[in-house]
Amino acid sequence: MRVAGKLQRLMGAAMVAALSAASPALAEGLRMGIATELTALDPHFQNATNNLAFSTMIFDTLTQADPDARIVPGLAESWKALDDGSGWEFHLRDGVKFHDGSPLTAEDVAFSLARVPTVENSPSPMTTYVQSIDRVEVVDPLTLRILTKGRDPLLPVALAQVAILSHTASADADTAAMNGGKGLVGTGPYRADDVRFGGNIRLTRNDDYWGGRPAWDWVDYRQITNDAARTAALLSGDVDMADQVPSSDVEMLRKRDGIAVSDKMSLRLMYLALDQLNSPSAFVTDNDGKPLDPNPLRDIRVRRALGLALDRDALVSRVMEDMAAPAQQLMPEGTIGYLPDRSGGKADIDAAKALLAEAGYPDGFRITLHSPNDRFPNDAKLAQAIGQLWSRAGIRTAVEVSPWANYISRASKQEFSAFLVSIGNSSGEPSSALRSILATYDKDRGLGSANRSRYSNPEFDKVLAEAMQDMQDGPRVEHLQQATVIALDDAAFIPLVHLRDVWAMRKGIDHVARNDGRTRAQDFAPAP
Repeated sequence: MRVAGKLQRLMGAAMVAALSAASPALAEGLRMGIATELTALDPHFQNATNNLAFSTMIFDTLTQADPDARIVPGLAESWKALDDGSGWEFHLRDGVKFHDGSPLTAEDVAFSLARVPTVENSPSPMTTYVQSIDRVEVVDPLTLRILTKGRDPLLPVALAQVAILSHTASADADTAAMNGGKGLVGTGPYRADDVRFGGNIRLTRNDDYWGGRPAWDWVDYRQITNDAARTAALLSGDVDMADQVPSSDVEMLRKRDGIAVSDKMSLRLMYLALDQLNSPSAFVTDNDGKPLDPNPLRDIRVRRALGLALDRDALVSRVMEDMAAPAQQLMPEGTIGYLPDRSGGKADIDAAKALLAEAGYPDGFRITLHSPNDRFPNDAKLAQAIGQLWSRAGIRTAVEVSPWANYISRASKQEFSAFLVSIGNSSGEPSSALRSILATYDKDRGLGSANRSRYSNPEFDKVLAEAMQDMQDGPRVEHLQQATVIALDDAAFIPLVHLRDVWAMRKGIDHVARNDGRTRAQDFAPAP
């Protein structure tokens, strides 16, 4: 709660006394330079960091994750597990109002939770956060009980990701309508003002915000996907802050007069997903270019070889310029679910070649690695380096990159054989990642929503299910670690690096960095 308190003080700080004459605009508004384009304004459309970060400027959630992924009260001031383990009871804050002046009630929460599974065409649905919910009982205007299909000890953690909408203002607003500005009525610190999906977005201060008066009169949300253009916009004074600072620019910006840099080791993992559904796989061939059937990526020895061929230490130092840490598992060191014996980042080319020969590919094969070129720091460069390392091990690798919007659509349709993706984390523990990227895909149950490789292991699913119903922290973490070990031993995915997130801003602005990598106006304030 200390970090949350500091953030509240920053948001409510006086904005006139300490500002220099060189930066008068800072007392009025914040011009944000954002690296990633929003895929929708609908806060329930996609489980993506940039979408969720934007939505929390307009909407609130029942619980919230503080900058260090600790769960703190949000719209719910308190909650407790029901004695029989059938669910949870939440008590809402009194006096909270939506931007249109209507009061927040339990009906709005029930409406919002029921809406999530109805959102269509998402490349990574939000259903993973509500999949355990059986029904919602409205006890009174400020009290509700969320009954679950089984015990769910982490429901309060999951609900920190689900925006609460007005059951009247948003009743008839689907994703297309929200992209046009309809139904964007929340309880958050800023109101949607001038909304242009795909362009700049203007937000204005919610003076009645329950969490304290926001720091900025207005926010200009600009999506600048080109790294060089974003840095140039900051240096020229066209924006006041920029996120996802390219690693090549970090030291230059640290030394630049009038610029401050904020950074934090994040919980975001960049990893490779491998097609384990299709046979033959679309972008795997023999050395003569003929399709391979069966698909080599279904062979655990091949998947392990692909992981062993990667020198993660070199990727961190040469590609990421030390703005990352080598990863051999889901969680970074010092977090819940971390496995101390799964570390190290060196390659073992000889072992990789031996496994390929054992699998029947002594001369390797050909593969195309796909990657976005505008979504993650150094994403295209990282893919090129991986391609070179795989080629050294005898797997002749071509690399194809494309803009994120088209890329993630194709990846979600299982069109690729090997592809670069990432998983963010706002809970500080591995359950959401295990459920979304590794659980057997089940749309109806909200499992495997981001399992684009269609990996499936009944043993993994069984252990994960046990973890998700264990109300005791210790045994639950042990189950989560056990599930993680199963997936790693199965080479279900290939961990690469954990990112260090970097923001840059004009001097005179304070920033509270978050380890979930989210960039939000409420985390910036004029320095006191």
